Amino acid sequence: EVYLVESGGGVVQPGGSLRLSCVASGFAFSLTTMSWVRQAPGKGLEWVSGISGGGGVTDYADSVKGRFTISRDNAKNTLFLQMEDLRPEDTAVYHCATRGRVAVPGDYRSGQGTQVTVSS
Repeated sequence: EVYLVESGGGVVQPGGSLRLSCVASGFAFSLTTMSWVRQAPGKGLEWVSGISGGGGVTDYADSVKGRFTISRDNAKNTLFLQMEDLRPEDTAVYHCATRGRVAVPGDYRSGQGTQVTVSS
């Protein structure tokens, strides 16, 4: 069974930083494209960033490009998202997911998420 467990969220002031982690199990992690997606209160799901199985290819939504960095440690089955210069509009629940930039709902798995709140 696929398990994805996110951690690292919290409350930060604008301009602050956070590093999210996602520990995966139950599938071939190193062969799987992974993404971070987020859902802000009252809004739909937004794809944030993705990374290829080997880690050599990364992609970012325009809204986070230059501020967020996705990475992975395949030896530890762990996905990361380093977030810098956080803004109030980054407030959301962040989920890791077994998908790329484009995906069909129901065709991928995601974790329960970790809350990120950016507020002064």
